[in-house]
Amino acid sequence: MADKSTVEIVAPNLHIFSLCLFLSIGCPMVSADQIAAPTNEPAKPSGENLSGLRQQLAAHLAQPRFRAAMWGVKAVSLETGKTLFEHNADKLLKPASNAKLYTGALALDRLGPDFRIKTSLYAAAPPDATGAIKGDLIVYGRGDPSFAARFNQGDHLKALEPLAEALAAAGVKSVQGDLVGDESFFRGPPMGLGWTWDDLQHYYGAEVSALTVEDNVLDLVLKPGAKVGEPVQIIVQPATDFVRFVNRTSTAANGTPPSIELYRPVGENLVFATGRVPLDSSNRTDAVAVHDPARLFVSLLREALARRGVKVSGNLRTVRWTGDADRIDSEPLVELGAVESRPLSEILGKMMKPSQNLYAQLLLLQVGAAGTPENRRATTAAASSGSSRPDFSQASEQPPLGRSTTEELGLAEMKKFLRGIGLSESEVLLDEGSGLSRSCLLTPNATVTLLQFMARHTHANHFRESLPVAGLDGSLRNRMKGTKAAGNVRAKTGRLRYVDTLSGYVSTAAGEPLVFSFMLNNYFNPARSGRDEVDELAVLLAEFSGRMERSR
Repeated sequence: MADKSTVEIVAPNLHIFSLCLFLSIGCPMVSADQIAAPTNEPAKPSGENLSGLRQQLAAHLAQPRFRAAMWGVKAVSLETGKTLFEHNADKLLKPASNAKLYTGALALDRLGPDFRIKTSLYAAAPPDATGAIKGDLIVYGRGDPSFAARFNQGDHLKALEPLAEALAAAGVKSVQGDLVGDESFFRGPPMGLGWTWDDLQHYYGAEVSALTVEDNVLDLVLKPGAKVGEPVQIIVQPATDFVRFVNRTSTAANGTPPSIELYRPVGENLVFATGRVPLDSSNRTDAVAVHDPARLFVSLLREALARRGVKVSGNLRTVRWTGDADRIDSEPLVELGAVESRPLSEILGKMMKPSQNLYAQLLLLQVGAAGTPENRRATTAAASSGSSRPDFSQASEQPPLGRSTTEELGLAEMKKFLRGIGLSESEVLLDEGSGLSRSCLLTPNATVTLLQFMARHTHANHFRESLPVAGLDGSLRNRMKGTKAAGNVRAKTGRLRYVDTLSGYVSTAAGEPLVFSFMLNNYFNPARSGRDEVDELAVLLAEFSGRMERSR
C-alpha cells in the first residue's frame, strides 16, 4: 500500500511540472488533463502541430525515470532563428565529447581546413659521402596525429614509411649516433587537465605527445591457446616489445564465458593480463595505451628505417619540454627531410566521427602553439611571402620554462573565439580539448549558439561533414536506424559515466534545418540507456512535419 500511495502522490505533481514547463517555453495554455501522463513508452510522432511537438518533448523529459537526473535541451530553427523548444538551456552540464564541437570549430577557425603539421628530421650536418650521419638523428614532432593505421587503411607498417622515405631521399644510409625524439614543441603534462588516472591505460585516455604514433595505443588480438589450461595468446599490433606483458590468463573449456582484464600501472609499460578465453572462442580484440609515446615513436621509426636499409648504431632518446637545457635548438641543425600531415579537414573527421580524445587535445594544443608570439611571427612571414601556411621549423616554438602551458594558451584562444561569437565565459567552462575531464561544463544554449555560428562559417561544410551521421558512420553508425533521423542527423555524441549528450543538425520532415543540443546528466537506468533517451528526442525532431513560420 505504501508504494501505491507514493505513486498516487507523485503522478499529479508530474502533471503540474509538465504544465509549468509548457508555460515557461511560451506554449498555448493547456490544462493538466490535456497533457499526456509521463510513461516509460517511447514518444509518438508529433505530426504537423508545433505545440504537439513541444508536448511530446516535454512529456519525454517529465517521465518518472528522470526524477534524479538533469536534462538540458534546446532546439532552434536555422531558417528563422526561433526556438522550437528549450528546457534548462542555461544550466551548466557535463558535455562529455560534445566539447569536441568547440575544439573542432576553434581549429577550423584559427588554422583553416588546409593546415598541415610538419615533422622534421634534423642532424648537425648532412650525411657524408658514404651516406653516414656522424652524430645524432633528431626527429622533431609538432603534434601530427596521422602517423597511424587509421590513416593508412589499417596498415600499421605504413605509418612511419614517409619519414623513412624522406631520410633515404636525403642519401642517408646509416646513423652513427642516437635516434632522438624531440617532443618539446608542446609544453605541459602528457594528459589533459582533469583526466583521471583510471582512464590512462585505455585507448580513450592515451597520453598526449608532439610525437604521436598509432594513436599512442597498441592494439591487441587475444587468441585461445592450443588446449585447455594454456595461456591465451596476446598478439601486439604493431609488433613491438615496447610494452611487456605478465600473462596470467588461461584457455578455458568450450562454452566458458570469456573474461579478460588488463591492468597497466600509471607511468609504466608493463601490462598484467588476467582472465580466460574458451577454447572455441574466436579471436578477441582489445587495446592498451602506452606510457611515453615519444619513445614508442622512435622505437618504431628505428624499425621502419631498418626496413629501408638504414641502420641506427646508437641508442634511443627523447627530449621533453621540462627544461631549456634539455631541449634541442633547431636553428643550427640541418633539416634532412620533413613530412607534412594530412590536412586539418581530414584530421577533423578522424577526430569527430569516432570521438578520438587524443586528436581533440592535439588540435587544442596546435592552436595554443600557433598562438605563441614566435609562431605568430612565423605565420605573418608566411602570409607576406604568399605561403599557404606558416613554417614553424625555425621558430623558437615555446615560451621559456615557467610560462603558460600550451593547453592554457589553447584555452585562452578558445575564450577569445567564443567571445567573438557572443558567448560569455560563464557558459563554457572547458579544462581541455576532448571533454574527458569530468569538470568540463557547458550550457545547451552555448552549444546551439556555436552550431548556429558554424552553420554560417566560411568552413561550414568541413565542420558539418566531420560529424557522425545517424545510422551510417562514426559513433552514430548503429543508432537511430530505421527512423527519419537515419542519414539525416549529423551530430556529435558524448558519453561519460551517468552522462549522455547529443548535439548537431537535423532536417525536419518538412525540410526545415534545425540545430539542437540534448544533455542528460546524472542518469542511471539499467533498463534503458542514456543514448536511447537523447536519440528519441532527435527522432522526434526529424519526424516533425510542421514549420516554425506556420506556428506564428
